[in-house]
Amino acid sequence: MIETNDLIGLLIVYLYVIILLIITEKVIKNLSVGRKILHIMVGNIAFILPVFATREIMVFIAAAPFIVLTFLISPYTPIKSIRGKTSSAGHSMGLVYYSVSWTVLAYLFFNNMVVIAIGIFAMSYGDGFASLIGIKYGKQTYNIAGDRKSFIGTFSMFFFTFIMMIIAIIYYQNVANFQFTFSFINLGFLLLFSSVGAIVEGFTPKGFDNITVPLILVFMFWAVFLQSA
Repeated sequence: MIETNDLIGLLIVYLYVIILLIITEKVIKNLSVGRKILHIMVGNIAFILPVFATREIMVFIAAAPFIVLTFLISPYTPIKSIRGKTSSAGHSMGLVYYSVSWTVLAYLFFNNMVVIAIGIFAMSYGDGFASLIGIKYGKQTYNIAGDRKSFIGTFSMFFFTFIMMIIAIIYYQNVANFQFTFSFINLGFLLLFSSVGAIVEGFTPKGFDNITVPLILVFMFWAVFLQSA
């Protein structure tokens, strides 16, 4: 029998995502901006994770169905009538990869939800603001693997990933008793992780950064702070 906390978590997640989809599809006229707002704001799911009590519910009912949903509203959908305008802007499979990463992280790190949150925040706030700021202000650009990126976008990726890691840690210290000391050494590791995430994002083309960045980032965080815990 499904637990009450899981039902509450599912209700919050689905209502939140539905509201975001309505706003970005129907209210925001600029498709590119709407997509990035969706990309960023979906990341707030990381604050909902502690509500869930069961790994299987989070993975297979909360996270995995969004792989199917985002594919169905992508340009590759077999059901053209439900194709989303917002999902067609930018990398066409980016949101699908986003959902894949959330599902994988939820399965692997259910018992260390701060790790899931860090991966989600790197995809959402980090990558999302990198794109928004890069598109608007990115005059100096580079192209390594087939995608044009800007230096200010890469710096934004680094900055917002670092800030959101700190927010995730503080949040999970308070709601899940996550043990972490903000020493100079530990902050140095967070800066290093954010730098690697920004570099990986710069090297990764075609929306695959929604897979490479969170998986590499959380592996480093887990290896340094949680493997021996």
